[in-house]
Amino acid sequence: MDVYCGVSDDQSDAARQQERHYYLLSELQMLVKDLPSSFQQRLSYTTLSDLAQALIDGTVYEIVQGLLDIQHLTEKNLYNQRQKLHSEHRALKQDLVRKHKQALQTCKSHNLAVLKTNQRAEAEALDQRVKDEQRMMDEKIVAEMDQKVLDQQNTLEKAGVPGFFITTNPQEVMMQMNLLELILKLQQKETLSGSLP
Repeated sequence: MDVYCGVSDDQSDAARQQERHYYLLSELQMLVKDLPSSFQQRLSYTTLSDLAQALIDGTVYEIVQGLLDIQHLTEKNLYNQRQKLHSEHRALKQDLVRKHKQALQTCKSHNLAVLKTNQRAEAEALDQRVKDEQRMMDEKIVAEMDQKVLDQQNTLEKAGVPGFFITTNPQEVMMQMNLLELILKLQQKETLSGSLP
């Protein structure tokens, strides 16, 4: 009798999984309609079916949520670093202005032209330094975010999520972003309806 129950449980599990697969596939097919037509054309029935299969147990939702959390923390950290640099630059400029005002107040009139020329050169040098440091910070931010994209692609590829592989091709990255959007919308819908596994 235990064997019979085991077979019945396996059959009902398989039936539930099949039912969930059809439900997820149907939902994905509806969500795809919101994407630009150029992306709709690239998402075959097989790709959507494979994606639905990958979503059945909810693990991919957890992975995507974890990746999003990491991305948001990274973005916040990078934003804070950029704000800190901006504040440091503002303080440097204010210090220079204050220093220049003090020097002008104590300067003899016959040295005024030389002082103003030196101060202009000092201000231009600081402006260049600020520009260079901001450019370097922005390049660092872009490089870190590009690395996050590669990390996410690698994680999702290893998790077996269809359509994910390491690439820097803008069209493929956009396709992956659309796939993520589908996953997140479906997760949100399932969360609201209480149908997550």
